[in-house]
Amino acid sequence: MAALVSIGFGNYVNAQKVTAVVNPDAAPIKRMVQNAKEQHHVIDATQGRRTKSVLVMDTEQIVLSAMQPDTIARRLAAGSMSEQEMKGEDA
Repeated sequence: MAALVSIGFGNYVNAQKVTAVVNPDAAPIKRMVQNAKEQHHVIDATQGRRTKSVLVMDTEQIVLSAMQPDTIARRLAAGSMSEQEMKGEDA
C-alpha cells in the first residue's frame, strides 16, 4: 500500500514517488516550474495561496504546495520511519 503524505488543504502525495522538496524562490527552480507548466506537468495544490514548496516527483511531475518545505520533509521522514517500524526494520 502506498504511503500518502499530506501536503496541505486535503491534498496528499505518494511518499515513495517524491524525489525532492525544494524552496520555490531560487531561479533554477522557477525555471523548472515554468518549463513543467509549459509541458502540463504541474499539479497546483496551493488552493490559490502562495507557493512555499515544490515537490519534484519521479514521474516527471511537479507538485506545488502552500506548506513549508521543512514541514513536508518532516512528514515524509515520519512516514518512512513508521513504514520501517511496520516492517520490523531498524532505522
